[in-house]
Amino acid sequence: TSIKHQFDGNWNDAITRLTTCDPHNSKFVVNSETPQEVEVGKDIIFTYDVRFEESEIKWASRWDTYLLMSDDQIHWFSIVNSLMIVLFLSGMVAMIMMRTLYRDISRYNQLETQEEAQEETGWKLVHGDVFRPPVNSDLLCVFVGTGVQFFGMLLVTMIFAVLGFLSPSNRGGLMTAMLLVWVLMGLIAGYSSSRLYKMFKGAEWKQITLRTAFLFPGIAFVIFFILNALIWGEKSSGAVPFTTMFALVLLWFGISVPLVFVGSYLGFKKPAMEPPVKTNKIPRQIPEQAWYMNPLFTILIGGILPFGAVFIELFFILTSIWLHQFYYIFGFLFLVFVILIITCAEITIVLCYFQLCSEDYNWWWRSYLTSGSSALYLFLYAGFYFWTKLQISKLVSGILYFGYMLLASFSFFVLTGTIGFCACFWFTRMIYSSVKID
Repeated sequence: TSIKHQFDGNWNDAITRLTTCDPHNSKFVVNSETPQEVEVGKDIIFTYDVRFEESEIKWASRWDTYLLMSDDQIHWFSIVNSLMIVLFLSGMVAMIMMRTLYRDISRYNQLETQEEAQEETGWKLVHGDVFRPPVNSDLLCVFVGTGVQFFGMLLVTMIFAVLGFLSPSNRGGLMTAMLLVWVLMGLIAGYSSSRLYKMFKGAEWKQITLRTAFLFPGIAFVIFFILNALIWGEKSSGAVPFTTMFALVLLWFGISVPLVFVGSYLGFKKPAMEPPVKTNKIPRQIPEQAWYMNPLFTILIGGILPFGAVFIELFFILTSIWLHQFYYIFGFLFLVFVILIITCAEITIVLCYFQLCSEDYNWWWRSYLTSGSSALYLFLYAGFYFWTKLQISKLVSGILYFGYMLLASFSFFVLTGTIGFCACFWFTRMIYSSVKID
């Protein structure tokens, strides 16, 4: 209703009482006999009523209207699609393990004469080089330590979310929980990187600890700071305050870094992991490889299946982040996470086996990059999502989107790469400890 409100005396926000609408004197507006005329430079008084109606909905169920799951079919389709990929890969891994490996190991262990031993082919030929430390082994240790930290953070956060401790109504709760768990997982990051570093006969454990503590968090902080500076430049209320940035730095230097050092110290004190076979002093020459065993080709192929297993769920996560919708189906997400782990492990083992059979023993970095390349497809999908689903026209908003998606893709690379590497590390140790080496 449009009404020209009136009051006695001078206007005072706290104590002014309207003569046209005064609940104390039971005077209410019922019609608009004197409508408000809008004039330049004149104030307009707005009033409103609040009426409470009792609801039968319980307080605990107040979010159900917003969290009603209407598109569960597509999530089930996502799970079934991912499970098909897993079954296909599991079949291949089972075939390699049961048929090929069993036959290979039996044949290798039955070789009796020196002539037969000299004629051996396949993965046993490279036993003297397969555990030779790779190029840039220090960096590999850092990446594996960071990946283990990521894995621990996601696992713990997801378990809490599945159990209902992280409400989707508290939008910042999930991110806060992830940051705190990340900081605490610095312990296992330091432990993992130093254990691998000691296996590579490294002696400078403090140097590797510093790199583990600062490499990934440092890159993440620089990207975050630049993006936040852009938001500050736009004078947006969405910018992270300086005090919050300072608190993040305190968490990093005050808790995370010391925990990485503690983990590294504990890992370096333990005896080194011994490879199951001895490494030759002179590296073996790698024969010319077929075109389909080209490192770049196998790495790019290896990333397709892990990405394919998660991309439908990824759509809902991106919608939650960029279109301000609620993401609350953590049960589905946990299932997809388990499927991602299995897919990364299996595709890397399959490709690693084919690589070793073609007498190429440089598997360390390739196993990391094979499953890690799924992050490239994640970033490309983020670009596709930007052009098809988001109506972003401002340059700064576009930079923000791609900056944060670059950070997410880098994190995904570290996570999936580490899963693939650990699976391959277990696989090579298992097959080479199963055969008799003279």
